[in-house]
Amino acid sequence: MPRTLGQTMESPNHTFLDSSVFFLVGIPGLEQFHLWLSLPVCCLGTATIVGNITILVIIATEPALHKPVYLFLCMLSTVDLAASFSTVPKLLAILWCGAGHISAPACLAQMFFIHAFCMMESTVLLAMAFDRYVAICHPLRYATVLTDTIIARIGVVAMVRGSILMLPCPFLIGRLSFCQSHVIPHTYCEHMAVVKLACGDTRPNRVYGLTAALLVIGVDLFCIGLSYILIARAVLRLSSHEARSKALGTCGSHVCVILISYTPALFSFFTHRFGRHVPLHIHILLANVYLLFPPALNPMVYGVKTKEIREKVVRVFQRGQGTGAKASE
Repeated sequence: MPRTLGQTMESPNHTFLDSSVFFLVGIPGLEQFHLWLSLPVCCLGTATIVGNITILVIIATEPALHKPVYLFLCMLSTVDLAASFSTVPKLLAILWCGAGHISAPACLAQMFFIHAFCMMESTVLLAMAFDRYVAICHPLRYATVLTDTIIARIGVVAMVRGSILMLPCPFLIGRLSFCQSHVIPHTYCEHMAVVKLACGDTRPNRVYGLTAALLVIGVDLFCIGLSYILIARAVLRLSSHEARSKALGTCGSHVCVILISYTPALFSFFTHRFGRHVPLHIHILLANVYLLFPPALNPMVYGVKTKEIREKVVRVFQRGQGTGAKASE
């Protein structure tokens, strides 16, 4: 007989298991390598925290960087930090100790926050593309279009959009019955991984999950692509080679971040739904690449390719070295 969340069920070996508790396996088939895999996860988590906090502190303390493009970067760093804190602690607990037990409410909460933050990040990347479009195609209107009020509203829209689109998913899962396994072959409570454990009608969950993903990834990628087509057309009309190079250079960091963010996301999305012959551990690895790499690499991309941020970081380190040298004298 099917049991909903919060009830107990009897397993084949006649021991009672609480179906309000799930178990995250980690990376199926690679359990013997979990300890080794924790090393890059730990490094990426550390890079995410250090890199994004550095970006936030530098932009907050440098008045010259209080511009729309850097305010959007602050939003991106904040979302990346939040997404990392939703994923990395439990992932490391699984890889280090095999501590995969997670209560149903905690699992649904983790699912909500991870997917909502990913949707927020996509919205912020779209806003950054719009920022580059206005800066290059309508430079004289840049200051009047992207005011502080408009930027704040965009930030609110990003939060509300991600939250509202993801909000139905935990409720749709809460109505399902879990009459068999409650072992999730994943490193976190991914929406479809949990849905596949249910023994009832999961079509509403599958349809809504696909619709929400297409509304975010599909719409945002289309708008980002359209903005860069318009940017490219405007840049090609410039007569000076130096002006064209400068205009394209301002987009370089954002293009790199888009590729870093959306490439693993698309691979994970399509292999999860259509790659039935792809090994399960490849699915899980791709999903973790999607969650771990962009938050760690985004600050590095902007730190290396953005002159103002790079110079500020260098000054901070030089000041620290100078202070250390004086203290040692």
